Amino acid sequence: MRAKVTERGILIPKSLLEGVSEVEISKEQNLIIVKPVTAGDPILDLGTQPIVLDVEDASVNHDRYLYGR
Repeated sequence: MRAKVTERGILIPKSLLEGVSEVEISKEQNLIIVKPVTAGDPILDLGTQPIVLDVEDASVNHDRYLYGR
């Protein structure tokens, strides 16, 4: 696909951005990169849905409970 560069820049068709509400635009060497921005960092969601178990040492021995080691 080609796009005409005008005084205001270029227009990216909405069909190429289906389901995307925000993008990050960067330039690396001779490439212009348009990447969708995700809602947030999934690592920040850890611990937001804790599980209640009859275990008192889960935070210390988590490998035992996650991997059975």
